[in-house]
Amino acid sequence: MEENEDVPKDFIKLKSEKLSVDEVSELVVSPYCGAVSLFIGTTRNNFEGKKVIHLEYEAYTSMAETEIRKICRDVRQKWPSVKHIAVHHRLGVVPITEASVIIAVSSPHRAESLEAVMYCINTLKASVPIWKKEIYEDEYSWKENKECFWANSEK
Repeated sequence: MEENEDVPKDFIKLKSEKLSVDEVSELVVSPYCGAVSLFIGTTRNNFEGKKVIHLEYEAYTSMAETEIRKICRDVRQKWPSVKHIAVHHRLGVVPITEASVIIAVSSPHRAESLEAVMYCINTLKASVPIWKKEIYEDEYSWKENKECFWANSEK
């Protein structure tokens, strides 16, 4: 395979259907890379002693995709050896144990891909306009990410 046949790619998707770890990880596989690192954020069944029934996500889709593209550009500046990046985020209802977000990064060596995945999820939570609503047994709560820059600027 020629190097130009495997040019670095970003795979960004916001969708209401169930996310597939296999699909996302396969997107970033490259014969030039010995590492594929993944982050999978799933819905847990509790929060501060309350029983969580499910989560619901909403997004300003076009802006969210633009912000995720910026994150991918930043990753490539910080870790030039990164080959492919995939960021899939689910919208709508996400049942307990199912994935809300899957991030995959490939690179020749593990350190870069692991660091890049951590950077991606932390930056996504801080800057991408995606909102989470936790549904409990008898109430609900819109959650802001502690990392979210616009939430912290008002305090």
